[in-house]
Amino acid sequence: MSEKRTEISDLGEFGLIDHLNEKVKIKNDSTLKGIGDDAAVIDAGDHVKVVTTDLLLEGVHFDLAYAPLPHVGFKAVAVNVSDIAAMNGIPKQITVSIALSNRFSVEAVDALYSGIRAACEHYGVDLVGGDTTASRSGLVISITAIGEAQKEQITYRNGAKENDILCVTGDLGGALVGLQILEREKQVFLANPDMRPDLEKYTIVTGRQLKPDARMDIIHELRELGVVPTSMMDISDGLASEIFHICKSSNVGATIYEDKLPIDKQTFDTAVELNLDPITCVLNGGEDYELLFTIDQKDFGKLEKHPDVHFIGHITKPEEGKFLVTKSGTAAAIKAQGWKHF
Repeated sequence: MSEKRTEISDLGEFGLIDHLNEKVKIKNDSTLKGIGDDAAVIDAGDHVKVVTTDLLLEGVHFDLAYAPLPHVGFKAVAVNVSDIAAMNGIPKQITVSIALSNRFSVEAVDALYSGIRAACEHYGVDLVGGDTTASRSGLVISITAIGEAQKEQITYRNGAKENDILCVTGDLGGALVGLQILEREKQVFLANPDMRPDLEKYTIVTGRQLKPDARMDIIHELRELGVVPTSMMDISDGLASEIFHICKSSNVGATIYEDKLPIDKQTFDTAVELNLDPITCVLNGGEDYELLFTIDQKDFGKLEKHPDVHFIGHITKPEEGKFLVTKSGTAAAIKAQGWKHF
C-alpha cells in the first residue's frame, strides 16, 4: 500500500505555513514573535528588531517581458519594507541574495541593482550583504529586511478588538488591474511583434503593478500623530484575505462598507473596460502593498482629516462574521479569493 500523499494545493500557502509551524518550537526568550505575522520580532534590549524575508521568482512573481530590471529590483526591496511597515517598524538594513541563469549579463545585473540601490535610498536602508549563485530557471531574488521599533510601538495582527475602526491607506485594486493590462499587451505583442504596447492611458495601474511603494510615509505620520494601531497588515494578497487574517489572529469579526472602499478612477474605468467588477478587484486584488490597520475609536480624531487614510468599517464580535455592506444596504459575506501561490 502506498503512503498517503497530500497535495500542497489542498492546504494552500497559509495552510502549509500553519502545518509547518505546528512542528516549530521557540527556544530563545529573545524571540518575541516567530511565524504567523508579517515579520518576526526579536528582543534587542531597550527596543526590538523586526525581521522579514520575501522570495521573488521570475515567471511567478514577475515577467521580464514587461517588467524592467530596475523596477524588479525596486519592487523586491519595497515588498520587504512593506512587511516591516506592517509591524509599525522602521527598516534599517537589507541583505540581497540572487540566483542567475547564464542568459543574464553583468549589465543586466547592474540594471537590477540600480533599482535595489534606488529603493535603499528611498527607504533609508543599508544593503549589508547577501549571496549570489547560479540558477537553471531564470532570475530568483531573496531579500531579508531588518527593522526596529520601540516595544510599545510594535503592532501585531492579533490586537484588534470590538468597535475598533478598520482603516486602509491609499487606493486598492490597481495592481491587479495593471497586471491584466500588461498581460493583455504581452499577448498582443506575441501575436504581432510589430504592434507597440498601448500603455499610455494606463500609467497609474501599470505603475502600481511594476513599482509599488511601501507606505513608510504613513508609519512616520502615525508616529508624529501619536497613533499606535491596535492591529496591522500590509495588503499583499488582497483586502478580503488580509481582513480574514486579522479576524482570525484577533478572534473578531468585521463589517466593511462598499461605499467606503477606496478605488482610483483609472482602476475603476480600466476594470470596467476589462469586464472586471471593480469592487471584486478592490477586495481580492493583491500586490497593492497598502496598509490595513485598526485603531481605537479615541484615535479617530487624529486621523479624521488625513487625505490618504480611509475608514472602511469596524471590528465586531467573532460570532457576527465578516461582511460587506453594499451600497444598497445588503450585507454579503466576505470571501477571501486573493493570490494563491499553489
